Amino acid sequence: MAPLAISEFLDPTPAALSEQWTSVLARQIPPPKTNQVNFVPSEVVLSLCASLLVDHSRFGSGSAHRAGMPVQHLARLFKRPPTSFIAKMANLDGSRSNGGRHEVEVAARMLSDSELLQDVYLRILRSARQHGIDEVTLPDFLGLEHGEILWLAGQEELVESEIEKSLELTLEKWSKARDDIPIETTQRLLTSTVRVGQHRFAEGVLRNHQHRCVFCGLSANIGGRRRPRLLTASHIKPWRDSTGKERLDHRNGFTACPTHDVAFDTGLITVDKELNLHYAPGVENEMLTEGPLRAALGKPPLTDRLILPDAADRPDIAYLDWHRTQIYVAS
Repeated sequence: MAPLAISEFLDPTPAALSEQWTSVLARQIPPPKTNQVNFVPSEVVLSLCASLLVDHSRFGSGSAHRAGMPVQHLARLFKRPPTSFIAKMANLDGSRSNGGRHEVEVAARMLSDSELLQDVYLRILRSARQHGIDEVTLPDFLGLEHGEILWLAGQEELVESEIEKSLELTLEKWSKARDDIPIETTQRLLTSTVRVGQHRFAEGVLRNHQHRCVFCGLSANIGGRRRPRLLTASHIKPWRDSTGKERLDHRNGFTACPTHDVAFDTGLITVDKELNLHYAPGVENEMLTEGPLRAALGKPPLTDRLILPDAADRPDIAYLDWHRTQIYVAS
């Protein structure tokens, strides 16, 4: 079989997608101890799209069956075990070195270009629907079929220079271990991997707080639609100061409207271990004479205590302590 061209991943034609879906629908689950068929390009791209929702590093061969949406749907549709999709995600981000031809380059190109990723994702879904594959069998797991725009959450918190600094050692290791990959591709992939991790972190924070500002209760759901830009999800202990694990911990995050996010990030307000809200010295006096400041940071709209859903995970006290001692304007 001739090697696949990269255009088959990045610019699939309707005819090529139709041929792929026809072959997928004709698949049978392979007998035990026999090789699986190769991934078709649309399968690779859907695995990449799934990585926006699922952190493959949290799952191994014994736990892949617990991986969330859409891994189990893809496994049933493509007649593969969930472990195959977890492994494919690892191939795509370069953490496994035995990926197929073009896979790292495909990931680097598509994750750094959200318009391209959205376009190919929608082409794949349109072709699937034309072949009778409904939303139950293959859900629109990125929520783009009805005119929405692919939005990577939490990106406003990231600073390019801080990303580059954090990746210096990793880039050096990659350049030695993966000398088959151009350095520009490696850098683009590693940067995109950081941004995807930030997206998953932000989505986890937003879900934990049910898409409401924890300081004033503002909801991002208006008129029956979610308005993602109304709220941001950012770190309590800033990304630049956090370890890799802390950067992905949703208990290190608050959902907030832009004004209250900035007030917290700049230390005008803080939260203690009992989740009570405190103003920096001088803020309350300033509000007595500054009406706009009072309208933004007074009570209301703020409340005495953090607003959390009953089922929400509470923020980790260690992060709150860090903010109070390192950022809060105490004097």
